[in-house]
Amino acid sequence: MTTALWCLFVTMFLPIVCAGISKAGGERYDNAQPRQWLAQQEGFRARAVAAQQNTWEALLLFAIAVIVAHMLLGPTDSVNQMAVGFVISRLVYILAYVANWAMARTLVWLVGFFLTIAIFAAAS
Repeated sequence: MTTALWCLFVTMFLPIVCAGISKAGGERYDNAQPRQWLAQQEGFRARAVAAQQNTWEALLLFAIAVIVAHMLLGPTDSVNQMAVGFVISRLVYILAYVANWAMARTLVWLVGFFLTIAIFAAAS
């Protein structure tokens, strides 16, 4: 398996990490109605939920880019490097979102987005 595919594997678990952060230390967590409980949260928990939602969205585009790059036999080394960069950008994005660093979050989101586009471009 290539590094890019391993990066895709790792990225699949990032939304679960965000979910864990959103529920960490939560008082009276309602496992019977978790979405309603999460919708009432504030602060870092609410931001972790938002980071989780955005990470699901980013995962879809990243997965398609990596799979297309592999199907079209794109340049493996550069695709691998961009995939590693994407994972790093998503980790920093989650940190920035939870910590409420709005400008850093936006800039890191752009890095991840452009890396995804670059993976598509490398495949052509």
